[in-house]
Amino acid sequence: MSDQQLNAIRFTGHKFLTQRLVLSTLTGRPIRVSQIRSSSPTSPGLLPHEVSLLRLLEAITNGTIIEFSYTGTTIAYKPGLITGSASGYGAGSGGIITHDIPSSCTRGVSFFLLPLCLLAPFSKAPVKVQFTGAGVITSATAHGDISVDSVRTAILPIYEQFGISGDIELRILRRSNPGYGGKGGGGEVQLTFGRQVRLPKTLHLLNPGRVKRIRGVAYATGLGGANNARMTEAARGLLNPLVPDTYIYSDVSAAPLLPLEGRAVGKDGKPAKRKVGIGFGISLVAYTSTDVLYSADMASPAEGGETPEDTGRKCALQLLESIEQGGCVSMAAAPTTCILMAMGAEDMGRIQVGRDVIGSEALIELARDLRTFGTSGWGLRDAEDDSNDVIVSIHGRGIGNVGRKIA
Repeated sequence: MSDQQLNAIRFTGHKFLTQRLVLSTLTGRPIRVSQIRSSSPTSPGLLPHEVSLLRLLEAITNGTIIEFSYTGTTIAYKPGLITGSASGYGAGSGGIITHDIPSSCTRGVSFFLLPLCLLAPFSKAPVKVQFTGAGVITSATAHGDISVDSVRTAILPIYEQFGISGDIELRILRRSNPGYGGKGGGGEVQLTFGRQVRLPKTLHLLNPGRVKRIRGVAYATGLGGANNARMTEAARGLLNPLVPDTYIYSDVSAAPLLPLEGRAVGKDGKPAKRKVGIGFGISLVAYTSTDVLYSADMASPAEGGETPEDTGRKCALQLLESIEQGGCVSMAAAPTTCILMAMGAEDMGRIQVGRDVIGSEALIELARDLRTFGTSGWGLRDAEDDSNDVIVSIHGRGIGNVGRKIA
């Protein structure tokens, strides 16, 4: 790909690789990333979850070219057309793409869902992907990945503000927590994103409003339902003084069973299996009077040693911290919101953001990457109220859906 690399945007390092792959696919500009963990003596180059993400991008696009160096520390990526689950482009029965995640994966399935949701509105056909395999983790992880519950309740509703709503469904077919060593979980998740648009609408969101209710999900996998009750009681103890309208659902499910390595059959002559993905966690979302969402996630560590009360209390404190940061978008949802605003119609959109959110490393690097890919710079000014927030003005680049010309 030497000729193509001459026109490629060059980056170094593994940080923010996912968002650069997404921006490359949306804008159609090839990238070349070098020095990916080149100084690591034990695991240089791409990790299993990053290779799996590249395979997913290749599955939902047509014409994508990916080349690795011998050590995996350099990658050249030339994006193709986003086809989604269009017939003849790799979709199986029912138009569903089955993506298998390896057992060595330590990242939650939201690591794959968030970029997939960003690409889905610009695809040629609806996106239907089912995540299976021993590496699917549906809960939050120690790497900062949010749970699938938070993706469904706190991230997907953001798309409605851009005119992207309807025919969007995220189902948890089998829950799982991180397994031994934080690797794998054996869960199963299905995403159906059937809403494609020509251009996202221009967003003007300047009033955070007041928190009026809190909803959440407490889940236990392979454990008793009493753990959910203990997490809920601890979380409500901190949240009820703020908002009496607090309701946390309870979900108890069996632990996934996966084939046991090293033993072909068990004592009964059947294939030996073991339980994985055992644990518990809680996801909370605060709703304001202007439909602004603040979210928080917490799950039990893979090595254990944490009580349900501690998990519920930590998640409630995390939610209160997210509310205190202010603005009209939480830390978890800010990258998705800003990317959609930059890809939208050629008009100036505005959003009020907390200072801690706009000053985070993720948002600063996102602004730099968007500028590198050809979008305009962001305008920043202090909010006119007494909230100490920042008004971010983003001019849309007008990235259209070239695969499917619809309104």
